Amino acid sequence: MITKSFSINEINSILKGDIVGHYSGQIIGPENIESAKASQITFIGNKKFEKKWINSKASVAVVNRDVSIEPGEKRAFIKVDNADLAMSQILSIFALPLAEVKNEQHATAVVDSTAIIGKGVKIGAGSYIGPRVIIGDYCVIYPNVTILDDCEIGNNNVFWSGVVVRERTVIGSNCIFHPNVSIGADGFGYRPSPEFGLVKIPHIGNVVIGDWVEIGANSCVDRGKFSSTVIGTGCKIDNLVQIGHNSILGKFCIMAGNSGLAGSVTLGDGVIIGGSASIKDHSVIGNGAVIGAGSGVTGDVAAGVTMLGYPALEARDTLKQWAIMKRFLKDSYK
Repeated sequence: MITKSFSINEINSILKGDIVGHYSGQIIGPENIESAKASQITFIGNKKFEKKWINSKASVAVVNRDVSIEPGEKRAFIKVDNADLAMSQILSIFALPLAEVKNEQHATAVVDSTAIIGKGVKIGAGSYIGPRVIIGDYCVIYPNVTILDDCEIGNNNVFWSGVVVRERTVIGSNCIFHPNVSIGADGFGYRPSPEFGLVKIPHIGNVVIGDWVEIGANSCVDRGKFSSTVIGTGCKIDNLVQIGHNSILGKFCIMAGNSGLAGSVTLGDGVIIGGSASIKDHSVIGNGAVIGAGSGVTGDVAAGVTMLGYPALEARDTLKQWAIMKRFLKDSYK
């Protein structure tokens, strides 16, 4: 296995922080503050973790500039403006190479004769590229990916094994789709019928995805009933997320694991949706709104508002309710 190590000065040349204390050895990798061992680097991005430093075996910590403790003997801090962002830089330099797709097109891959494949594209074993598909330059398609008819895909995208991209999907550039993502499956739509019980509503639209989007494993983005389901540029979608038909996400939205949008939900720019939260159909969530984990949103949410609870209310109201309920329960047991 490939291993990496760096001096504290080499790491700081990337972070451009200020070194406090002294550590002369090599740094062999990053680790959380509780589990770190000697020669490892850790992070203190919040003052509540400062008390853990004294018992940590890490040799170096990246810390915010307002840290109130000292590194101690033969240990060092690298002070930066934002320790969490610095962590992403350090993780990048210690990251090992990804799995390779060595052939431009594996012998067992099936690529339709009408597909247009850009330069430098790699297509892994068992993958299928359908009729009239257009794939831009330098995409990596891992084994057993399916991209169906008439899809248009930009440059530098990565499709991990098991991804299915249904017909007529449009994808921008620099996106990552993790294993078993489903893009463009039928939306969930049925109507009662005296004769047939439930009649399936056809979904004849598509999915449009912007640039720099990342979608986690086993997540689903359903096609529009009419027109398009839209995922805006820079959105980051966690694992096991459901995005219903004709939903529209603005730019740089975040959806954490097990959260879901019903059909025709609209998110503004920079919306954050916590894990296991659910949003009712046709709701509009304004720019910069935050939906707390486990919340159930049943209507529109104004820009910048934080919602919490089930059903969701503004966070301050929910917290007041919880405090009253806590006192009530405590009194009832007296």
